[in-house]
Amino acid sequence: MSHETVYAIASGKGGVGKTTTTVNLGTALAQAGERVAIVDTDLGMANLAGFVSLTPDSMTLHDVLSGAASIDDAIYSVTENIVAVPSGTSLDEYADTSPEGLREVVSELRDRFDYVFLDVGAGVNHETVLPLGLADSVILVSTPEPAAVHDSKKTLELTERAGGTVAGLVVTRTLPDSDISHEEIATRLETDLLATIPEDAAARESVYAGTPLIVYEPNGPAATAYRQLAADLAGIDIPDSSETDEEVSELSGESESESSSADSDGDRGEREAAHDDVSSAITEAESGSE
Repeated sequence: MSHETVYAIASGKGGVGKTTTTVNLGTALAQAGERVAIVDTDLGMANLAGFVSLTPDSMTLHDVLSGAASIDDAIYSVTENIVAVPSGTSLDEYADTSPEGLREVVSELRDRFDYVFLDVGAGVNHETVLPLGLADSVILVSTPEPAAVHDSKKTLELTERAGGTVAGLVVTRTLPDSDISHEEIATRLETDLLATIPEDAAARESVYAGTPLIVYEPNGPAATAYRQLAADLAGIDIPDSSETDEEVSELSGESESESSSADSDGDRGEREAAHDDVSSAITEAESGSE
């Protein structure tokens, strides 16, 4: 296992593709056979609650951080090799959480999975800054828009104050005929340019289809860029579209009920997610509630 296995995916501004980046990086590595956990660390404005099928009494990261549940209770299987740990959406539950408990959560997941991606909320508060220091590296996500780049600078500064390290910048929604230099944006932020993700109509379509982009349109420009980013981060080969037919079938099909999959899955009691709920999670995130 490489030294850097826990990544915080962060942005200073909502709606720039942070959650989409998190989901597709995780899915790409899972397709390559890596065990991946995605954690929604945005405790106040959870984006990934819809990524799994939750009932009113389902356990989430809120319950773990309030001491009412173990991390095992809040792990939900999405598909082969990838699980999600969602945060709750109740303000009452949020009030009972202790963000400091994230240290133990990250430590435990680090030992149990090959890669852990922390989907970090936008803004400046304790629960936003804490994951930046817990991760091995922070991946900044920004569009080329000046406001988004400006906010990325703030996130970079917060990472430094939290004692974290920035791996580099991912610029999303880029246009081929633009005169904007993405390398120059990274240089202004004094970090490396990890990847550019082209504007791709399939990205929005994949949201409504409830399927990660790299599964929905694996040969598209954005999906190709995400697979390459995952390969670069992990230093491994990522399967191309011809090798992912099985995953497409799995992610497009109906999942088993939570109770039956929990009983049949002996691997830490991880429950099976309902994949048609992926769309609602990412739609909320990419409409600006990240």
